[in-house]
Amino acid sequence: MNADLSAAASFMTTHARLLDRRRFALLLDRTDPAAVLAAVDGYRNPDGGYGWGLEPDLRAPESQPGGALHAFEVFAEIAPATTPHAEQLCDWLHSATLPDGGLPFALPVADAAGCAPFWAGADPAVSTLQSTAFAAGAAWKVAAHDPAVAAHPWLDRATGYCLDAVEAIGDTPHAIELAFAIRFLDASSDTRPEAAALLERLRPLIPADGVLPVAGGSAGEAIRPLDVAPEPGRPARTLYSPDVIDAELRRLAAEQRDDGGWAVDFASYSPAAALEWRGYRTVTAVAVLKRNSLL
Repeated sequence: MNADLSAAASFMTTHARLLDRRRFALLLDRTDPAAVLAAVDGYRNPDGGYGWGLEPDLRAPESQPGGALHAFEVFAEIAPATTPHAEQLCDWLHSATLPDGGLPFALPVADAAGCAPFWAGADPAVSTLQSTAFAAGAAWKVAAHDPAVAAHPWLDRATGYCLDAVEAIGDTPHAIELAFAIRFLDASSDTRPEAAALLERLRPLIPADGVLPVAGGSAGEAIRPLDVAPEPGRPARTLYSPDVIDAELRRLAAEQRDDGGWAVDFASYSPAAALEWRGYRTVTAVAVLKRNSLL
């Protein structure tokens, strides 16, 4: 089950973007939060949001909800350190929020070169649970150590939208929407008890093997248990049996490629994104194995 950290480090040096190299180094206690924040600042806009390909398949410069997700991921990883840019990102998200309290899947882009069609063609006037949940869920992880994010009115408003949307979710949600809904509920459950209760609403939607095929995705593309519940001891982990989690951890370790990195099972929309996703995935895989005491 052991992964080869030395090979993973070589892969990151050879192939990964600077941000993910810094994140990888922080994960292994080889750098400090300031270095990671300096790297993510390269994707930041004057309005406080993030674009410029921080979401690898959305390469346009404009600030986007997808960029906010990845920025909040970084702000969560630097804990207990904080940055005022996290609160300022909440300010930007507040400005991008629609009247019903939700976020659109994506905002308009002036130049869609290198962008996935589902990002470039999104309707900016329609809120989606997926986008609101992925931003708010990541923000709740930051809120656990950043009081300014925890108290921000955007997060409260987005949380209300997500709770209502999950309550109304149908019996066959898209796998990606379901995954982000669960991750949002898990992250917010320490503060919002209704979030923990709603996890039970979603429990019947998880199959016995925990694998959620992605409709309309690449052949074999799926959301797997560790994509949804990567951390032991969290409420989302109770949706899966211990045997399923053990098997998934073994699978994850075994998926390390000969070049030291991990790969994704979905399509990329530019050569740059294909490599960037591999670097991002390698950081994620090592983080999951480490959190689960396998490294």
